Amino acid sequence: MTAVTDEVLSFDEAMEKYDPVLGFEVHVELNTKTKMFSSAPNAFGDVPNTNVTPVDLGLPGVLPVVNGVAVESAIKIGLALNCKIAEKCYFARKNYFYPDTPKNFQTSQFEDPIAYDGHIDIELADGTVFRVEIERAHMEEDAGKLTHMGGSTGRIQGAEFSLVDYNRAGVPLIEIVTKPIEGAGSRAPELAKAYVAAIREIVKNLGVSDARMERGNVRCDANVSLRPHGREKFGTRTETKNVNSLRSVEHAVRYEIQRHAAVLDSGTPIIQETRHWHEDTRSTTSGRPKSDADDYRYFPEPDLVPVVTNEAWIEKLRAELPEPPAERRKRLQADWGYSDAEFRDVVNAGVMSSIEDTIAAGVSAAVARKWWMGEISRRAKLADVEPADLGVTPELIVELNALIESGKINDKLSRDVLDGVLAGEGTPAEVVEKRGLAVVSDDGPLLEAIDGALAAQPDVADKIRGGKIQAVGAIVGGVMKATRGQADAGRVRELILQRLGVEG
Repeated sequence: MTAVTDEVLSFDEAMEKYDPVLGFEVHVELNTKTKMFSSAPNAFGDVPNTNVTPVDLGLPGVLPVVNGVAVESAIKIGLALNCKIAEKCYFARKNYFYPDTPKNFQTSQFEDPIAYDGHIDIELADGTVFRVEIERAHMEEDAGKLTHMGGSTGRIQGAEFSLVDYNRAGVPLIEIVTKPIEGAGSRAPELAKAYVAAIREIVKNLGVSDARMERGNVRCDANVSLRPHGREKFGTRTETKNVNSLRSVEHAVRYEIQRHAAVLDSGTPIIQETRHWHEDTRSTTSGRPKSDADDYRYFPEPDLVPVVTNEAWIEKLRAELPEPPAERRKRLQADWGYSDAEFRDVVNAGVMSSIEDTIAAGVSAAVARKWWMGEISRRAKLADVEPADLGVTPELIVELNALIESGKINDKLSRDVLDGVLAGEGTPAEVVEKRGLAVVSDDGPLLEAIDGALAAQPDVADKIRGGKIQAVGAIVGGVMKATRGQADAGRVRELILQRLGVEG
């Protein structure tokens, strides 16, 4: 566990005194076949340091070539964010020295981004819409990946040494930068999560990124500053780097608000710096003093020509854009027949796409919602992960539902089957067989269990004989307990009434 020494103020007290101002830099890895400036494969999970070329390593004499598909993906993202697209834009060298940057500079864009001056409307949990202004979306390349060894947390703090993998160096990135976001107040953490979720939804919907945050396809740098209520001048900001889950973005913004408030209350100035997020303690620790643009000594990239666009090209790409997410949500709600409250819960739980995929795999909208909003969301909450990260696939739900509809298992037993599948015990049918979870429908064992339950509750049996048919539920419950939930409840009810000579 990471030691935490920073004092924090309660969130409510921080809100009473200060107004938060937010800013986000979301980095989106594109899913092009090759890298931004070389022919090296853009593939996740390959053997370290195998997807590299002399261009990626910055060896003497090499010349980069711009990935045309990445440029088109950047334009599509800009259009989806309601941005203006530059008629001409340039690449620049961002100079800094770090082991994961083999060239000792990053090829990026500075004064001339490909997309600028946009906006996106973010819907919060209660339906409130908050407009976030986009300053720019620019093209650049990713750095390599450092793996810190010897420590207990996998982070640089406490590590004995680090390994570097340059497979990621040169992967195409789009960095989306917001303008300062004011006026969110106590909803700032919620807005942070919703904004990153919306960006992830957009780029996934466009098909330009796999958008898997656990792989780093979408990463967020969250900027936070506080100012006393009534003051116009912004406070000093901190930037929490590379937060890679929606929950973490929300928690990081909340923590930094509380930490800033405690620092300001103590009379100490905020240090402009980067911060590291620690999921285990839900806290941040100091990284390095935050550099301003001048510190990176930007200058035009001499080895790359400008990217020049034209109206015909932009309109062609605009015509290729898929259905916007907001319109898609309206269509899906109508198709599925969910009420406004039901659909809002689905969106807030982050399971809309999972439900869509599950329906497409072969179950009804009601069944898909039951699973994703019920058992799967419950398990995700206990594990403190997103529902989509539990490892439950649409195909698994289809198989479980088929077993339920065939009468092989019931709803209660399906949860045990899910346990077995997630534990790696095989398919649902295999788990049912191995664990002996099939519903007991043979009348012999059921009658034996019914006689036992009637004998244990003679007063309930008398009530049923007297016409209080609803009391049969107590006997059914006794039978289900005796059969470990494996009885066919409908058949049990029929047999109980037959046993007592009562018509139901």
